[in-house]
Order: sequence, then structure tokens, then C-alpha cells
Amino acid sequence: MSILDPAWTAFLYLVAAVFFILALRGLSSPRTARRGNLVGAAGAVIAVVTVFLSARLANIPWILAAIAVGSAVAAPVARRVKMTQMPQLVALFNGVGGGAAALVALLELPHADGPWVRLAIVFTLLVGAVSFAGSGVTFAKLQELMTTRPVLFPGLPVGMAAVLLASVAAAAAVMVTGSTVLAVLLLVLGLAAGALLVLPVGGADVPIVISLLNAFTGLAVAASGLVLGNVLLVVAGTLVGASGTILTRAMAAAMGRSVAGIMFGAFRGGSTAGSTAVSERPVRSSTPEDVAVLLRYAQRVIIVPGYGLAVAQGQHTAAELAQALEARGIEVDFAIHPVAGRMPGHMNVLLAEANVPYESLKEMVEINPEFKTADVALVVGANDVVNPAAKTTAGSPIYGMPILEVSAARQVVFLKRSMRPGFAGIENDLLYEPQTSLLFGDAKDSLAQVLGAVKSL
Repeated sequence: MSILDPAWTAFLYLVAAVFFILALRGLSSPRTARRGNLVGAAGAVIAVVTVFLSARLANIPWILAAIAVGSAVAAPVARRVKMTQMPQLVALFNGVGGGAAALVALLELPHADGPWVRLAIVFTLLVGAVSFAGSGVTFAKLQELMTTRPVLFPGLPVGMAAVLLASVAAAAAVMVTGSTVLAVLLLVLGLAAGALLVLPVGGADVPIVISLLNAFTGLAVAASGLVLGNVLLVVAGTLVGASGTILTRAMAAAMGRSVAGIMFGAFRGGSTAGSTAVSERPVRSSTPEDVAVLLRYAQRVIIVPGYGLAVAQGQHTAAELAQALEARGIEVDFAIHPVAGRMPGHMNVLLAEANVPYESLKEMVEINPEFKTADVALVVGANDVVNPAAKTTAGSPIYGMPILEVSAARQVVFLKRSMRPGFAGIENDLLYEPQTSLLFGDAKDSLAQVLGAVKSL
């Protein structure tokens, strides 16, 4: 017996939906992202409690046990995960959401009433399975459990086409017969399609694929809402699908390529294939003292953060260095590329954690014209987002991607751990230019040494 009547249930679902919309609004800016996240979590709590109070649920002890186990696993993982591993966590959560939607559809198939419900089940099965398998591959790539380069093999395009055609045939058969066996086959085909879709994508394009798969999961959840007759699931899934699609298009635009080019560019040699070979070309090395002198006598410094800064957890030291320079009358800004790091907003969140003022975080379009006025561009752990090959080398894995124009600065200093190529797997010719010097070592340690040297001058 339900405690809430339908009117109260509809009202609370509406409240939860408004919370979800406000959460997306808050997440659109680093300044309000934390509040947006809390508002979204509150909406989810309202939705779950409303379900328990309004629906006639069977096996409630099992449901509560599943929630307890999931919470016991997820809470410690979410609290302990490093900022550099957040994209992997997002990929896993996204995959779990798609997989859960697919399993719900499979279980609801015997109770499907009408062709439209079966159509929603078929859609959820296929798209949820694609999202689950694809997210698993993106996790493996980001965690470097497998190569980050595109995985290609003879007959892959034919294999993908065959799997898609078989999926369409299986979906049609499930629509006609309602067979659970055929539904399981469709689920397996969806898993294969998801893996084959992501394997050819490599390097810097992986975060965009995560965003695309997030949109897929949202659509699968929306369809599962139709299956279960739950309006809030439809609303929440549609919001996730729409926002994920918008984010995917925005990220692709930031990379200067189409979504189709990112997903299938490897077949024509235009994705992030690259090479992991370390170059033996000579470079100009610097000491922390050399870098400190350049910074101390500069009038304008632009710091370009990248994944290496996140790995080293050097954001607090970078913020302290900026403060030390500003105290000496030097103008300092941070240049933020839209896809720096491993996910959108990665650098914004990292630097906000170190209390860098939002006014000092300049987006690419705003900061690019200002590099020519900079005495020093200090590149900390970034590579692909400043690589001139994106503009000069046709056929390069990142060709066409808008970059931060650090080469326009009078002096460029790279803080790098080694000469290993960036995530896209290609060499950066800017490292060998006359105005460029390199300080090798862990980014946090290097920044600390430079900071100490600046203070001593």
C-alpha cells in the first residue's frame, strides 16, 4: 500500500525535476558548480524517497540491501579518488547507469504491454549496452590498462557494420516475438557494438567519447522511464541526454573537428594515433634558478596548466607561485584550454581547489590574443593543447584543433617529467624552438623549487 496519493507523488516528482534543472544550471559555471552538485543530490534523494512512499514495491529488504551495498562501495571510492582519476570514475558511473537501464528493460520485457513499450525496451537494451561496454573501454584507456592509441585491425569496419545490422535484425525480432532469448542476444550485440565503437578512438578524443556515452546513458534512462511508466526518469534521462549532447558538440568544436570525425577518423588516418617514441632531438634545459630569473624580471606571465599538474597535485604550489609573482608587481593569468586534462573543466576545478581567483582563469578565446604581450608562458604539464602541429601539420592526429598560442610569448618554459609525447602520442615541435626551455622533473617539485628561487631573488 502506498503512503502518498498520486497528487503528492506528482508534486514531489515535479520538485525533483526542478532540482535537476537547477543543478545543471549550477554546474554550468565553476563558481556555482559545488552548489549545483548539492542541489542535484537533493533532487535525487527526493526522487528515491518518493518512489518508496508512493509505489507498491515488492522485495523491499532486497532493495534496501542493494542500496546499502552500493553505498558502502561507492562512498569510499568517491571520497578517495584522486582528481586525476575523476574521468575514469565518471566513465564507470556512466557505464553502470547504462548497464542498469539495460537490465531493467530486460526484466520488464515479459510484462511489456503494447508495441510502444516493446520499442522502448529494445531501445534501452541496445543503447544501454553500448554505453556500458563503451564506458568500460574508455575507463581502460584512461587508466592505461590498455593502449591509449586507436585499436585497429583488418575487417573492423566490416565487423562494425555486421554487428549493427545484426542488432537491427535482433531488435526487430524482439519487437515481433517478445522473446527473452533474442533480447539477451540483442544485449550481447549492444555490448559488442559499444566496444567496437570506442576501440578506434584514441588519445585526446577519449573525454569527448565519455561525454557522448553519457548522452547515450541519459537516453537509455529516459526510455526505461517509458518502460516503467515513471515520468521523473523520463525527465531526468532527457536532461542528461540533452546536456551530454550539447557538451559533446561543444568539446568537438573546441577540438576543431566533427563528432563523426572523432569517432571514425581512425579509419582514414585522422584520429589520435600518434607515436609513443621519445625523441632524441636536442632541447635547451633550464634550472629552477634560470626559470625564476625569467619570471622575476617579467612584466606579464601566463601559466598554462595541464594534466601533468593534476598528476603531481601541484595546483597549490602553482597558486602560491602566482601569488608570489603578483606580490612583486607581475601580472599573472592562467590560460585554460577547453579540453585540457581528461575532462571538461578539469583545470578549472583543480585551480579552484587551490583558491585561484576565477578572474585569473582565462578561457582560450580570451587569452590567446594576449600571449603576444606575455614575457613568459609557463607550461606546466600540458602538451597537446599547445602543440603547433594542430595548425601546421595536415594529417596530424590533432590537426584542426584550436590550441593555446603559447608560441607567441617572448619566452616559453615547459615543466615536463620527460620527453615522452602527450596523450595524443605525437611530438611537440615547440619544445625545440629557440625561445623554449625545459625544466625536467615532477611538476609540483619543480614549481616548489622555482618558487623558492623567486622568493630568494
